[in-house]
Amino acid sequence: MSQKTKIIVLHMKEVIYTAIFAVLALILLILLLVMFHPDKKETKASVSGAIYDAGTYSSPIVLGGQNVNVDVTVDEQNILSISFSHMEESMATMYPLMTTSLKELSDQIIEKQSTDGITFQQENQYTSQMLLHAIENALEEARRPEFHENQ
Repeated sequence: MSQKTKIIVLHMKEVIYTAIFAVLALILLILLLVMFHPDKKETKASVSGAIYDAGTYSSPIVLGGQNVNVDVTVDEQNILSISFSHMEESMATMYPLMTTSLKELSDQIIEKQSTDGITFQQENQYTSQMLLHAIENALEEARRPEFHENQ
């Protein structure tokens, strides 16, 4: 077998242009990585999975001129309980649907860990909607800043 010598001719101008474009591509790649790299705070929150600041959060409801608080207790990832505080026995007697409606809503919300898709009976829909609104307000207060829906 005979080997033929191949001669490649490179123009210096083409070599310089190729080097310049390679450097520009490298700079562009570094710039894109820096721009779209997540912040350390966001990474820490998403890795830990913390949605809420743990604690008990209240949302007031005014019934007959008296305040009743709907308390929502959460840990960092779960809704733990929903209950009334500062509800006197006379208020419970005057508004009998409040306790049963809160119990039904509480069971569904704790099971689903969300207020989305909650169902309630037709005869106490207004009571349930008022309680659901108060629960959502308390959960919004408990939510970590990076999980707020308004952003």
